[in-house]
Amino acid sequence: MLNEDLLLSRGAIYKKIKKGEIIFNENSKCNYYFQLVQGKVSWINYDDEGKVFIQSIIEPNECFGELPLFDDELYAASAIAETDSVVIQLPKPTFLLLLKENPELLFAFAKLLAQRVRYKFFTLKELACHNPEQQIVEFLNYYKNKSHQLSVHPYKVTFTRQQLADMTGLRVETVIRTIKKLSENGKLNIDRGKVYLSNTDSNHKNLAV
Repeated sequence: MLNEDLLLSRGAIYKKIKKGEIIFNENSKCNYYFQLVQGKVSWINYDDEGKVFIQSIIEPNECFGELPLFDDELYAASAIAETDSVVIQLPKPTFLLLLKENPELLFAFAKLLAQRVRYKFFTLKELACHNPEQQIVEFLNYYKNKSHQLSVHPYKVTFTRQQLADMTGLRVETVIRTIKKLSENGKLNIDRGKVYLSNTDSNHKNLAV
């Protein structure tokens, strides 16, 4: 989102995060602006029984946990590193001053927040769908478009079966069966254990971030 040199000039620092490490917890106070430099981070909630629901998976060059920066509330979800990662963090007061000094950045964040609200509408619609095949294909299409991998090359699915289950609310056994069925129907390709999304199933370019 923001130029790293600009962030560093304002006192931002890099921080290494180990796989499985929690960056911040749901309902905790926000003290920093976070931007992912390397690795992968999940934005998640837990229910009362400890079941995980993945709100979003953050890729490098994306910010995360930005809501409390704007509404002064607590974090709505927890952030956990899916892989060894590097983040750059800037203290919240400095971030807000940066926005005041650069009004164009406010418009950029307004667009980002609108896109993430749009994604929530998309998620709710898909979760209401009782067809696991449609759910999985639509979620993969979203992340394909988000990654801008819209060329002729098939999109390689980087999510585990468990992550897809946590994103869609399906049981992992259902995800495994559904991926096999989608492969038989030609909507997914499985090559030496790697899963690829067919180029014929890309319908949500308007949702790409």
